[in-house]
Amino acid sequence: LLRPGRFDRQVVIDLPDLEGREAILKVHAKKIKLCEDVNLNSLARATAGFSGADLANLLNEGALIAARRRKKVVERIDLDDAREKISFGRERR
Repeated sequence: LLRPGRFDRQVVIDLPDLEGREAILKVHAKKIKLCEDVNLNSLARATAGFSGADLANLLNEGALIAARRRKKVVERIDLDDAREKISFGRERR
C-alpha cells in the first residue's frame, strides 16, 4: 500500500538461491549451538522460497523448540519442526 510521493523508488530483491540460503544460514548459525547431525546445505535445499528473514527466524525458532525440549544443542528435528511451523505461517499470508 503506497501513497503517491511517499517513495520515489521501489527496489525488488529476489529471494536467495541455494548458495545464498546456505550462506545466510551459516551467518545466523554462528550464534546457535548446532548438533553434528545438522547439515546446513541440506537445510538450505529444504528451504526454497524462504527469504533471509525467514531463514534467520528458522534458526531462532529451532533454538526455542530445542530449549523447550530441554536440549543443550539444536538438532535437525528441531529445525524441521521450525521449518514446518514457518511454512504454515507463510501460507496464511
